[in-house]
Amino acid sequence: MEKKLKAGVLGAGHLGKIHLRLLFQSEKYDLVGFYDENQTVRDTVAKENGFKAFDSATELMDAVEVVDIVTPTLFHHKLAKQAIEKGKHIFIEKPITQTVDQAEELITLADKYGVLGQVGHVERFNPAFLAVKNEIDESMFIETHRLAEFNPRGTDVPVVLDLMIHDIDTVLSVVDSRVKNISASGVSIISETPDIANARIEFENGCVANLTASRISLKNMRKARFFQKDAYISIDYFDKKVEVVKMHDAPEQVGDFDMVLENAQGKKKRIFFDNPKVPEVNAILMELECFADAIVDNTPIIVPLTQGRNALDIALQITALVENSTA
Repeated sequence: MEKKLKAGVLGAGHLGKIHLRLLFQSEKYDLVGFYDENQTVRDTVAKENGFKAFDSATELMDAVEVVDIVTPTLFHHKLAKQAIEKGKHIFIEKPITQTVDQAEELITLADKYGVLGQVGHVERFNPAFLAVKNEIDESMFIETHRLAEFNPRGTDVPVVLDLMIHDIDTVLSVVDSRVKNISASGVSIISETPDIANARIEFENGCVANLTASRISLKNMRKARFFQKDAYISIDYFDKKVEVVKMHDAPEQVGDFDMVLENAQGKKKRIFFDNPKVPEVNAILMELECFADAIVDNTPIIVPLTQGRNALDIALQITALVENSTA
């Protein structure tokens, strides 16, 4: 029988409760319990779900091998540092920390204590992204829209760190080049921090990514489009759908039902529509179980702490630019 890792969750809010339920269901983890600093939340979650509530974060850490940190970002660094120094592996929700320096410290400590860490950039495990990620190759223009209906729960952090960071991470994961330049702007409508933001990331290889995020939209939308030399790839993270259109040089003799485009110079391209199979997976469960595999079987970590730091670094640069644009 495969070894089950003893796991505990810090933070039992909306997302924390989802993590608790999935860890309990998982065949790769043994859910030991959880801790939340709010006594009422601890009592309610323990009573409703039967999960063991610990009296402190320290007690929980001492009882597990893997610490799943699903608290507000404000507490990520302190809790992750404590867990690492106790020799515990850490799964930490995005953004990894509040500052790049804090993230750097966690990376250094994890290496020193020989523990593994993964950051919860869940869109990497979205079924739609999984279906086409191997098709995304040398994109030259990327456009993303992440729009959410207003929810007071998320307005304590800038929209870039709350929403856009998902797309920053996925873009960085598929563009094999260094960032050359960033420009951004945004507006505050009903929050103290910007509610709408747009960023343009230019890479050294010529790729340009145009990212838009809003948390005051009338409907939810999470889409990305990748334009490549011979392909167009569209991902709908929300509805878990994909669209892939490929182009090849057309042969001299084309079929009656072939779709062909011809430019002004007379060059013809034949169009193909591809329909990759979208896997049926729970993205949060998959990211947690992939981390278990990395610990037990030494498989690669999909979103290591270094990549969480990289996404945070770009997000903070964009946030500063956006806030300057609204000052």
